[in-house]
Amino acid sequence: MILKGKRVLVTGAEGFIGSHLVEKLLEEGCKVRAFVLYNSFNSLGWLDSFPKEKMKKIDIALGDVRDSDNVRVAARGTDIIFHLAALIGIPFSYHSPESYVDTNIKGTLNVLQAAKDIGVKNVLVTSTSETYGTARYAPMDEKHPRQGQSPYSATKIAADAIAESFYRSFGLPVTIVRPFNTYGPRQSARAVIPTIITQLLSGRRDIELGNVYPTRDLVFVKDVANGFVAIARSEKTIGKEINIATGSEISIKDLARKLISMINPGARIISDGKRFRPKKSEVERLVGSNARIRKLAGWRPGYSLEEGLKETIEWFRSKDNMKFYRSDVYNI
Repeated sequence: MILKGKRVLVTGAEGFIGSHLVEKLLEEGCKVRAFVLYNSFNSLGWLDSFPKEKMKKIDIALGDVRDSDNVRVAARGTDIIFHLAALIGIPFSYHSPESYVDTNIKGTLNVLQAAKDIGVKNVLVTSTSETYGTARYAPMDEKHPRQGQSPYSATKIAADAIAESFYRSFGLPVTIVRPFNTYGPRQSARAVIPTIITQLLSGRRDIELGNVYPTRDLVFVKDVANGFVAIARSEKTIGKEINIATGSEISIKDLARKLISMINPGARIISDGKRFRPKKSEVERLVGSNARIRKLAGWRPGYSLEEGLKETIEWFRSKDNMKFYRSDVYNI
């Protein structure tokens, strides 16, 4: 599918990955409608950091994916929907699982129902590598079993199943996009890389972390945005689940050591008990296969881990960006 000139809706456009995807879609010549969670502060999230010239090209739709009427109005007249809106923090899902059910499951249902009724040409539903749970084999391809090891991952498994059912039951052109551990500028403070970087940049010598032995497949956010676009272009991906992964892994401990060496070599890692997941909930290993996305969409990662981390660190060094983060608080 040629994307230039297409009318696209991005749910969760104000967020970390969503804002980068909006930028990429504008570069592709798409007519972008950004669906942003309504709030009384008139905040557009990371879209507020865009220059005015770029914002003039974006049609803002305020609403909530939990409201089916909101979603239907926002989706009207669009060709493609990129559905990224979700509650994503794993620790907070232990605290408020019902919120995750409402947003991640019902919200996805509302998007799919609107897309079916309006006749949207393509729907990309964002999944997560957390749906796989701890690796039973590696690299983890799209046939890997699912295991809900947190309320968050359980709701994403359910959302994926509903998306698949709309493809099989109604012929809705749906693709399930499954990024592995995305990182980069604008990432939430609750994620491990911003947690480490902000502590280091604040001058702290004791870097507080939870379990440092799990491994993750880290994908730079610009590569993830490129992955979404590559998947949307390819008709071969419709009806499929598609990983966006590098195929390599690094432990949290080695990642922290790498960041320490890049920012403050005198710092050390210390254990903070409140940052540990419940034992049976911890995902010990995630490393994804990208064979399917390479074959069907021609995507490959463009950034090495070192290149991505360097760009991320430079973004966090800006005082204008660091003002959104508090290194002395554990963000769940």
